[in-house]
Amino acid sequence: MQVSSIEGVAQATPKKSFLRLLLLPLVILAGMGLSVEAGLLGPLGVQVGHLWATLSIFGVGSAILYLLLLFSGPQKGPALSELPRWQLIGGFLGPIYVVVLTLATPHIGIAMTMIAILSGQVGKSVLIDHFGWFGTARKRVNGERWIALALIVVALVLIARG
Repeated sequence: MQVSSIEGVAQATPKKSFLRLLLLPLVILAGMGLSVEAGLLGPLGVQVGHLWATLSIFGVGSAILYLLLLFSGPQKGPALSELPRWQLIGGFLGPIYVVVLTLATPHIGIAMTMIAILSGQVGKSVLIDHFGWFGTARKRVNGERWIALALIVVALVLIARG
């Protein structure tokens, strides 16, 4: 994948544009999976407890990942001692996300939970892109991004009222 820069604006090559077009439906499907997960975890958390529900989802996920690693051929193992510690924060944030999802869904519903999560994700993502945090390429916030974020907040308000 090649990206050329003209006046600080990244221009995608045809190969990169095709990859983005191919990945977008996959990411949308993954987002749909999160809504299904919320629908499953809420009642499970009520039945067995929120922390047990979270542990079960991570246990099943870990088992599936282990099998994928086992059958996917040789992999370069992680050198955890060589990684910057901040890169491991995701392992801490994932369970918090799932516990909150498990707690919130039965009380505020799946749609409200998902749009609230989306507003937090997009809001923080805009900041991460804008400042280039975590080693990402900087992508300045423009008017269109501000409008998109505002529309997500409007959606949050409308779903909360409905």
